[in-house]
Amino acid sequence: MPRSEGPPVEDEPVVWADDVTISFASVSGRVDALTSVSASFGPGAVHALVGPTGSGKSSFLRVLAGHDRPTSGSVVVAGRVISRMSPRGRRRVRRRHIGFVFQRPAANLFTYLDVTEHLRVAARLRGPYDAAEADGLLEALGLADRRDHRPAQLSGGEQQRLAFAMAAINRPPVLLADEPTAELDHEAGARLLDSVGRLAERGTCVVFATHDPQAQERADRVVALDHGKSKAGASPR
Repeated sequence: MPRSEGPPVEDEPVVWADDVTISFASVSGRVDALTSVSASFGPGAVHALVGPTGSGKSSFLRVLAGHDRPTSGSVVVAGRVISRMSPRGRRRVRRRHIGFVFQRPAANLFTYLDVTEHLRVAARLRGPYDAAEADGLLEALGLADRRDHRPAQLSGGEQQRLAFAMAAINRPPVLLADEPTAELDHEAGARLLDSVGRLAERGTCVVFATHDPQAQERADRVVALDHGKSKAGASPR
């Protein structure tokens, strides 16, 4: 990461946002989804992004992933200032460095591919497909007996776990997830969080938005947003 840019940090972050604002026009005037938000996220740790509905968590994740550009401020991922990049440049960074889990994963699954085929496609965006790794992920997430199933044959919770497996395969440097346990019961949620922990142990920087107390408890650090602003009190668990 260029040390001449962004706020100083004690440990080299994999992801950081500096003074990020997202604004858009509405019939009632300008609306700020995020206002001057700054945060850094280090490797090998799980970060829980918390706050009430409408606090800007999803908007912040989308900016960190390069799906959206901030109106102002900087976002750096793996040493690249993605907030200055073209859509094509941000897409290249995302494919190589970022796994992303959307809040509604079904919209990003392919109706004609089975579970194994989804993982094969996702893996090849970042490198070779490792069948043993894929099998291990499916086993850990309780999807081993769903390898040949297509999305329409999966429950909402199974689709969510498949989306997580797609984001996690090949162990990306960064994994961002929007409410990854929202559709899961306690046991399935615990399985997914175990997988999150194993990714972090291997060096991945994990950031997820959540309302789930179980997920917050398992995080190494909590970062709070309130009405689109960083909230005082974000801290280690």
